[in-house]
Amino acid sequence: MILALIDEAVESGARLDRACDTLGLTTRTVQRWQAQGEQGFDRRLGPKTAPRNKLSPAERKDVLEAAHRPEHRDLSPKQIVPRLADEGIYLASESTFYRILHEEGALHHRESSRPRSVARPREHVATGPCEVFSWDITYLRSAVRGAFYYLYLIEDIWSRKIVAWALHEEESMDLSARLIDDTATRLGCDRSGLVLHSDNGGPMKGSTMLATLQRLGIVESFSRPHVSDDNPYSEALFRTLKYRPEYPRGAFVSIEAARQWVGGFVAWYNTEHLHSAIGFVTPEDRHTGRDIAILAARRRTYEAARKRNPERWARGTRNWERLEVVKLNPEREKAAA
Repeated sequence: MILALIDEAVESGARLDRACDTLGLTTRTVQRWQAQGEQGFDRRLGPKTAPRNKLSPAERKDVLEAAHRPEHRDLSPKQIVPRLADEGIYLASESTFYRILHEEGALHHRESSRPRSVARPREHVATGPCEVFSWDITYLRSAVRGAFYYLYLIEDIWSRKIVAWALHEEESMDLSARLIDDTATRLGCDRSGLVLHSDNGGPMKGSTMLATLQRLGIVESFSRPHVSDDNPYSEALFRTLKYRPEYPRGAFVSIEAARQWVGGFVAWYNTEHLHSAIGFVTPEDRHTGRDIAILAARRRTYEAARKRNPERWARGTRNWERLEVVKLNPEREKAAA
């Protein structure tokens, strides 16, 4: 069957070496099989007889008993085999130990410090402003080598509006808690259902921060350790910030200069930047509901243009419908659907 497929491919114009490579064979192997005539079938299935040096059932049992001895239960075969050698015992190589343990379903982490399985964050759905916030801290380079300013940014994921920011010379859970408290008070949000998502940094999970969230009635949500994709809105916002043409290539000369620059960026981002993910309206327009009239006017403009020149439109007009639902960490089944 293999040789017939290769012959068919070559007759159709394929090169022999490319056809062999596709099947995981070398050209020399195929040529040898072809020279064998009727016996030239695929012989990669392996031997049908057990090797003569295979461990006996009794020897296999000795390997398992050695691996399961109380003093060996927390050790890997790489540790077990040398220890047995110190006792004057040789049962099998490390690779044989691994193979037998794998076949018996006993090849697991054998030490207490095995990595923990961390579940994905639960899905959060926003259907309007002040329902789900995402926040994080990023570094801005200062004029002092090795020193940074710390930018705290809170974003409403539904409108993409930056609802609060602060710039400090230190990364602190007390400063984080104060910013959250001031933001919730200023915006007057319904705190009972407000979700605040962040990563697993110290300022996010510190005792002061958690106590503040509990006092305000805000629901905390955290990313998995070292998984930036769990907090995509803040990560995308920081990328936009640091890829602005006017972002300093070097360092900020002072914290006052950094605050002035960030203030200008926030004003541009909220009131001038047409955000692609929300229909190319500004976050401020979407947050306040002005985007409804803007998108409706765009639909009318496109429909009028299509009526004037229908032959120029192969399909319908551009979709200017409003995005009503925004999800943070959507469930995989729903995301696939």
